Amino acid sequence: MKTIHIFCAVAGLSVLGACQKVLDKTDLSKLEPTMVFSDSTLVRLNLDNIYDNNLPLWGGQNTSSSLSGVQSQLSEEGQSSGNKIMEGTLSYGTDEPKDFGTTLNSNNTQPNTNWGKIRQLNSFISSMEKSPLSAAFRTRAIAEARFFRAFRYWDIVRIYGGVPIVLKALEGVGTAARDSALLPRNKTSECFAQIAADLDFAIANLPAKWSNSDWGKITKGAAAAFKGRVLLYWASPMFNPNDLAARWQAAYDANLQAKSLLDAGGYGLNASYKTMWFTELNNPEAVMVTSYNTSTADQTKKNNSWDKSCRPSYMNGSGSNLPTWELVRSYPMKDGKMPGDATGSFQYYDSLFYKNRDPRFDATIAYNGCSWALDGDVNNKLWTYYETSTKSTESSATNTGFYCRKAVSEGTFTFGDPQYSGTDWMEIRYAEVLLNLAESAVGIGKTSATDEGYSGLIAVRKRAGITSGTGSLYGLAAGMNRAQLFDAILLERKIEFAFEGKRFWDLYRWKRMSDLNGWYRNRLRIVLKTGGTVPTATALKDASGSSYRNTQNLDNMMANYFTTIRNNNHDNTNSTTKLDTNPINFLSTYYFFPIPLLAITNNPKLVQNNNWSGGFDPLQ
Repeated sequence: MKTIHIFCAVAGLSVLGACQKVLDKTDLSKLEPTMVFSDSTLVRLNLDNIYDNNLPLWGGQNTSSSLSGVQSQLSEEGQSSGNKIMEGTLSYGTDEPKDFGTTLNSNNTQPNTNWGKIRQLNSFISSMEKSPLSAAFRTRAIAEARFFRAFRYWDIVRIYGGVPIVLKALEGVGTAARDSALLPRNKTSECFAQIAADLDFAIANLPAKWSNSDWGKITKGAAAAFKGRVLLYWASPMFNPNDLAARWQAAYDANLQAKSLLDAGGYGLNASYKTMWFTELNNPEAVMVTSYNTSTADQTKKNNSWDKSCRPSYMNGSGSNLPTWELVRSYPMKDGKMPGDATGSFQYYDSLFYKNRDPRFDATIAYNGCSWALDGDVNNKLWTYYETSTKSTESSATNTGFYCRKAVSEGTFTFGDPQYSGTDWMEIRYAEVLLNLAESAVGIGKTSATDEGYSGLIAVRKRAGITSGTGSLYGLAAGMNRAQLFDAILLERKIEFAFEGKRFWDLYRWKRMSDLNGWYRNRLRIVLKTGGTVPTATALKDASGSSYRNTQNLDNMMANYFTTIRNNNHDNTNSTTKLDTNPINFLSTYYFFPIPLLAITNNPKLVQNNNWSGGFDPLQ
């Protein structure tokens, strides 16, 4: 049970019970901003509120947008029948992502939108700049707020390109205030420059590490890591179609700085890929982290929803995170070679798809017959096979043949409910910093075996438990060129960050979402055979019988008891396995989504993107 780093959900100054020196002398209903920002305790409460409002929820959920969070249906990770973005049927004015919000002042800006949060941050920064508190305290508080302002701007700019840059809280009342908020869009390049400037300020003025009581707050290493991520976007093909070398160099410099600062601050790869989510304090992998808590106190108990969303419904879950057969087949073998690679050490069979895979497979994918010690039951096994072609062995079973088991606690729960598992969300992991550095290094042509492109991949694979192999390359091909290394890094990110909300954005920034066009995602359907020596469905479930499934050898069962129905071609030829009603048809116009119609209606100075018949070039 964690009891540290719990951010108070304070709306303005509604919760101030612990601030005795204010309570002793002040009517809180009439508290003035000047008094608030003259008191360090009240400033800290405001900062707690900023963290609580801006740290992403589990899976990276930043807003209620269809593009925020894990969203596995927006790639080949998960199923997605009827998704308009994936099917290419998005209707402008109705279906476009609503991340932009409406206007920029408080008349129409909801507090839970990016613009609402930016307004809160700007107000805090302006007030702190006038605060009489010590320069050191004031500067550090501003640095924390400027980090989150950069985080919010990045969340908008990666979707639309340039937006209005607003660095002061605009007036919130009256027609004149509304008119003053009708601002034009800044260039995309100006937005990236402002994001970088905010992050540079944070890097310069935040500590390398906080004390245990403040563990999880933003450090200079976290700010540098986020800057590395942002500039990697700016260098990627979506924003950098001409492959400008200066963009890649800036991304490399930023990510190299991030790694150096994090190394100096004691960060690094957690020893265990599987259990790193459950390291509660000073987790070296957790560069940017949202802490969850299971305390019985009302203010500190936080529901993270993740554990529940992964579990089968018959084990107190919702079973909504369901890997596809396409994702399952993407994992390398234990030697780092892809399934079927003639140079590999392990043979691969679709019927024994789980054998000798990259250890991250077992840490992420729950499959038919696997041991999964949910609720502390070390004898529990998961079964996803069908008794007939249409009847599952379990009620409300997975629709794909798999469940996601990443970061799912196998312990018992104090509250009897997995939504209170208390597992932290790591928005930026140290592994991402290594792979961001690897990608940007390859971008500037550093492709030798001793450069960061290879070394970052090797470090991540070594931690995963892949065998070292020839030349200690952990299954990587020797002598890869720039294009081959880019592909290898994107595949590594797909595996390392599966179900962490990264896959769509990697394909998006590389303009490879359209590579999936024409695909039908598929499930794996395992069906029990009948006749001969095959036990009946009832006999397999009978715990007192000799055919009880939990005591039998899985390999033998897969070979002799089950028929494995699969489709390895992403097409619609097998009605039993296909998950999509229509093929994926991601349109090129979706690289930069349209400014929502409501936003333009409210602010005519917002010019639409040129890929949506407007005059704004998001590449400028």
